[in-house]
Parts: sequence; structure tokens; C-alpha cells
Amino acid sequence: MRRLLLAGLIALAVLPVAAETPSTTSKLDLETIMANPDWMGQAVENPYWSVDGHSLYYRLKRDGSAVHDLYRVDPASGKNTRLDAAATAQAEGPAVYDRAHRRAAYVFHGDVFLVDLGSGRRTQVTRSALPESSPRFSADGRALQFRESNNWYVYDIASGITAPAAVLKFTDDPNDKKPDALEQQQLELFKDLRENKQDKDALHANEQALAAADPTRAPQPFYLGDKAQLVDTELSPDGRWMLVLTQPAHHDDGKAPDVIHYVTYSGYTETEAARQYVGRNDPAPQSVLLLDLSAHKSYPLATDNLPGIKDDPLKAIRAKTVAALEKAGKDDDAKALKAPDVRPVIMYTMDSGAAGIVWSDDGRQAALEFLAIDNKDRWIASVDFAHHTLVPQHRLHNDAWINWGFNDFGWLKDNRTLWYLSEESGYSQLYAKPVDGTAKALTSGKFEVSEPQLSNDGKWFYLRTNKVAPYSYDVYRVPSNGGELSRVTQYGGMDQFTLSPDDRQLAVLHSSAYVLPQLAVQNVEGGTPRDLTHTMKPAFTAYRWIEPKIVEVPSTHGAGVIYAKYYGPANEADASASRPAVLFVHGAGYLQDVKEAATYYQHEQLFNNLLVQEGYVVLDMDYRASEGYGSAWRTAIYRQMGHPELEDLLDGKAWLVKNHGVDPKRVGIYGGSYGGFMTEMALLRAPGEFAAGAAQRPPSDWVTYNDPYTADILNTPQLDPEAYRISSPITYAENLRDPLLINHGLIDNNVMASDSIRLYQRFIELHKKNFWISLYPLERHEFEHADAWYDEYRRINELFERWVKPGAAN
Repeated sequence: MRRLLLAGLIALAVLPVAAETPSTTSKLDLETIMANPDWMGQAVENPYWSVDGHSLYYRLKRDGSAVHDLYRVDPASGKNTRLDAAATAQAEGPAVYDRAHRRAAYVFHGDVFLVDLGSGRRTQVTRSALPESSPRFSADGRALQFRESNNWYVYDIASGITAPAAVLKFTDDPNDKKPDALEQQQLELFKDLRENKQDKDALHANEQALAAADPTRAPQPFYLGDKAQLVDTELSPDGRWMLVLTQPAHHDDGKAPDVIHYVTYSGYTETEAARQYVGRNDPAPQSVLLLDLSAHKSYPLATDNLPGIKDDPLKAIRAKTVAALEKAGKDDDAKALKAPDVRPVIMYTMDSGAAGIVWSDDGRQAALEFLAIDNKDRWIASVDFAHHTLVPQHRLHNDAWINWGFNDFGWLKDNRTLWYLSEESGYSQLYAKPVDGTAKALTSGKFEVSEPQLSNDGKWFYLRTNKVAPYSYDVYRVPSNGGELSRVTQYGGMDQFTLSPDDRQLAVLHSSAYVLPQLAVQNVEGGTPRDLTHTMKPAFTAYRWIEPKIVEVPSTHGAGVIYAKYYGPANEADASASRPAVLFVHGAGYLQDVKEAATYYQHEQLFNNLLVQEGYVVLDMDYRASEGYGSAWRTAIYRQMGHPELEDLLDGKAWLVKNHGVDPKRVGIYGGSYGGFMTEMALLRAPGEFAAGAAQRPPSDWVTYNDPYTADILNTPQLDPEAYRISSPITYAENLRDPLLINHGLIDNNVMASDSIRLYQRFIELHKKNFWISLYPLERHEFEHADAWYDEYRRINELFERWVKPGAAN
């Protein structure tokens, strides 16, 4: 949701396998390793428990197809069944349960279903063209609530009647219209008009009274005016309240650049609008309304009492920029940078896509999570329903920016204690806080805690943590009232987990370097897991792939240890004493590639194997800004993207020279997306350090990237132009002296191809040599076609062969 999209994700293209799989002793070739990844195997996706907790469902991509089939597995016997169309129609979706655990509900193929757990009887609640979502039982268990888009509905279980919880109209109430001067004069002049109006008003008042007293009627609409537009709604479990998130109706999102499609079905050139550039317009500020559905009244929830919301965390930068603008005679631009009296906010967006609003199970408490648009503060506030106000509960401030992740929050089963994740200690940890009490840390240490799941009985939190080592992830649990953090799984490469309905088992996705995520079950108290899937292809697993070694590279810039994956020959003694090397740079910036789990970069990992086969050694580093190492590591790049990371990459190169006999003049570098950006920064800010570089889909000028990602790290270009100048490769174009290959998809709507084309034009105008660009007409940011994968890596391989290997030109 708010990070630079990952370059090199596994491309699941609809193509036949392009080459034969290698034997355990055969040499690798590009045709094989860049083929459709079906030859490797498939990742198990989206596991969830059946309603009765006796089975598990999961998705698996079909070989040679984009279709993802639904499977069911019996954890006791291990029997897997691929469901055909008829069986899929009788399958279930991820379930929710009432508090008595007598009923369950779920959404499947966009419709809502209700199950009586005693009898097993299934009732289809909806059958509509529009998809429903978010099923939830009411606090008293008598109704089932669900939503269609932002419209909430309540299904009365006893009667089988479904009704809207509220009707929202973003227009003015026609009955509230006040007569203007002329209308008032007419009423004063003519008795019959006065009587007509009195009759009309009386009928309306009577209709409202009847509707309020008659529960069989649909609710009267809330007229919320035409100055706002709807963003999201959240209904309370007791059905009494609704929180409505809005933004200004006529907010200008700014001009969007076009992506041009040259190879099309129609044969004609076609265009599509992409995202806006950073700083072209701020995100729309958001506001919250509290609707009392019983009394039919609405109340705005002001945010001006949130602590620090009237401060200006960018005061020093703002003053410097304003002074420079005023000195240059740009008074209008300077005035546009005036700090707001109250900082505008947006609501945090949760993984489900809904607004950051969480109700307690009984509906008597609500918590909301706000982010300042300037990205420096996050607040959690509860609602005082009696006084219709927000009550601040927690403030997280960061002088750089608030993390995109680690913002989970909710309520304990006592319905009065908040739990939340916070980086306030420097690492994401779990906290609990009564609404009228003091916060308590449930976990602590120099490791990351994420994905908290509260057990159904409310006694335990199950968490994903890297407590053992930054690169090793497993499930841990901690009592919800505080206590020892204990390890449950022993994988090191744990990817995802979900708790069974009876709180006794975990379904776990786990992976390793050359094994895509597989499904297992394990007792919540630990013990031996039971593997339920094996979806890797025998020919792939039989090959002797190089197991990457996780190594510690010392930082010469005070950053401590930089973790990295090293790929080298099995017998280093047989290798050259002055060998060539390649640095692979992962994408996204905030991503962790040094892990015991499977990498996002399957193609690149196989290419690293091929490079070792051809005489190179390869290093893949979690440079500063990478995930998994705490907030200081993440925010080291604030206002200076590409600077600390380059220091780390140069330390990696020095480590290779010192420890693995690498020739310092024979080191290449490559990467995609943020990795492509760092490849360009390495060649342009440290000319002569790398023999050649290959940059895939690189952002070369952050001014043309998007707002949420870039403004977090660099503020906006209007407010902080210096941060953008020093952080963009195009600034340093005149320094190019080492061979640079740029590969970019022409229909990339994340990092636009124009980024690479603009940099290419700068090189032309600067009369540079040994730079090339390769454009791919059918590729977006994440390449999808095996032919394109092969072509770009053929070019990279040839680049390194020519410029990096011993005896190559330089």
C-alpha cells in the first residue's frame, strides 16, 4: 500500500515452460532460469480454516495458466483435494463467529453465508451482483452485519429480513431549506401559502415520528451536505453508531501523467492515466462524523485536541525554503508554504483496505488511527460517545516519517483495553492500554514484532518476530495481560500464520531459499509440525542450487553490522585469487531480502547462481532503509536517499575484496526499482568504484514519483527541494564514466518509463559514452513475460561479460 513496488517479483506469466530443466550436474543457462517460473513449482497462497476447524483451504496457481485453484486439505490425514467447479460452489470462505460460538458467517464468491454450527445448516444471506464483505455478528448475536462498498446492512437472523443500517445522502436536506427574502414575503402576503406550508411541515414531522417508532421501516436518510464525499464507514456491533469518514468533495488530485501502450489488441496506440507526481497536490484531508442511528443525529469529531497537532515539525525546513523563495522574489510560492494552524490528517488504511477504525466487541468503544499528512505523527484516539469528542490515547512521533507498517491496533476481550503496535522504542513492539489507564509494553527488545493475532478466548497474542536474528522469523506468543514471550515455531523462514477456530492449532506458511511457501499445521504450544503440501517440482529441487550464506559486513560509517547474502563457489580454494564480483541490490527500499525464507527475487537468485557458475561471486545486502532492523535503520535515508545506502554497498565491496579475493576493479552492480535507483546512484555518485551497472525500471528523479512514498522520505519538492536534488540520480548525470545499461517497461505505471528516458536524454546532451537503454513494450513495473525476463538478463550478462570479467575492456 505505501511502498515502492517490488522489482523482480515472481512473474506468473501465462506461457509454456521455455526450456528444459537442469539436471543436478548440468550447467545453468539463461533460457532455463528465465523461463516461466512454473518449472520451479508453485507457492501455497492464502490459507484459511474451514468453518468447523477440521480442514484448511488454500489457493494454488495452475501450471500454464493464470487460474488459481482452490484446494482443501485434511490436517489429520494430510489428504489434499483440488476442488472442481461443483465442489468449489460448496466451499467456504474465511469465517467469523458469534461470541457464543453457535454460528459462523463468511463471504464466498462475493455473497454472505450463515452457518448454524450445531446442525451444520448453511443459509445464503445475499445473492447480488455487487460483492459483499466484512461479515460480523452483532454484539447480542441476534443479527449479522455486512457491507457492500460503504453501505452497511443488518440481517436479522430470526426473521430473515435484511435492512440498511443507515442511508447516507451527500446533499442538503430538502426539508431544511430556509425561505429566501422573496419566499418569506410570499408567506407573509398569502394565507393559503402559509397554510399549505404548515400542512406540509406537519406531514413531514408525522412521517418522521412514525418512522422513528416503527422498526419495520427503512431508516430515514442522513443528509450530510454536498461539500464532502464519502471515503469509508464503520458500523458499531451494537448497531447504535456509525463512524463516517469523508474528504472534501471537490479536492483536486492534480494532473496525472499518461502511460502509452504501443503494442495493443486494437493495433492503435492507446493511453492510460497513471498516478500523480509527488507535491503536485497534497492528499485530501479527511474528517470523521459520528452518527447516532437511534436518535438520528450527526456530530463532527474534531481532531484539534490531538497532542502536537498544532505544532509544525517542518518549521526549520519551512523557514529556510520560504526565505530562499522570498529572496528570489517568489512571494506567492512562499505564501503557499505557510504552515497550517491545525495539521490536516488522513485515516490510516488497514490491510483490509478499510479505514483505521476498530470497534470493541460490545460496540461501546471505538478507536481511530490518524496520520498527519506531513507524515510525522500517528495518533490513536477513542470516542467519548456522551460528549461526541475524540479522546487521545497514544501519539507516535518520528522526526523522519511514520512507518508504513507496524500500525495494527484493536481491543482486548474486556472491551476497554486497547492494544497496538508502536515503534516508540526504536523497534516495533506490542502494547496494551486501558482507555483510562497507562500503557504497558507486552514485548520489548531489539527485534521487530508484527502481525499480532489475538486468540479467540482473548488469552494470548500470537506474533511474527525476528527475535533470534534479524533474518530469522517465527511465530511467538505472549499472554495478553503480559508475561513471557515464547517461541512456537522453529522455521526461521516463517511467512504467514493463522489460528484455528478452537485456538489449538496454527496453520503456517513457511519457506526457504529454494522452496516457495508451503503449508503446515502445528500445536499452539509448540512441538513437531505436520507438513501438508509439497508443490515444488522435482527437477528444480534436485538441482544443487547454491545455498546463500548470511554474513555480517562491518560498517565503516557507524551503522554497525550490515547483513548480507553471499553466493560463492562450493570450494573457494579452487577459485581465482583475483576474481570478479557482482552486487545485487534489492528493490522497494524498505524490503528485507536477507532472510531464511524464500526471496521475492527468484529469477535474480537463479541468475546469481549462473554468475557464480561463470566465475563471479555475488553479494546481496540489506542496506540501510531495509526492513527488519528498527526505525533508525529505516529512517537513515531521510532527506538523503541513496547516500547511506551507497556507503553500505561500498562497505560490501570492500568486504568482498578483503575476504574473498575480489579484484576491486572488477565489481559490477545491478538491481530493479529501488535497486535500479541505487545502481544509478552508485555509478553517478561513486564513479570508478564499479566496473559496470545494470538498472531495471529505476526512478531517476524523485520529483516524478508518487506522493505517499516519496513525501514520507523527502517531504515535498516545494517544501524541501534540496532533499530531492541530492537524492535524484539525474542530478549527477555529468559524473557518468562507467558503462550503464537501463532496462524499463514502457507501460510501467509505477516508475514511469519517462524517468529512464529523461536520464538518457541528459546523457545524450552531456556527450556521454557507454550507456544503453532497452525498452519493453508489454511490461509494467513487475515484468510478466518470460521473453522479456530473458532479454533483459541476457543484456545484463553480456554487460558484465564485457566490462567486469578479467580481461574485459575497461
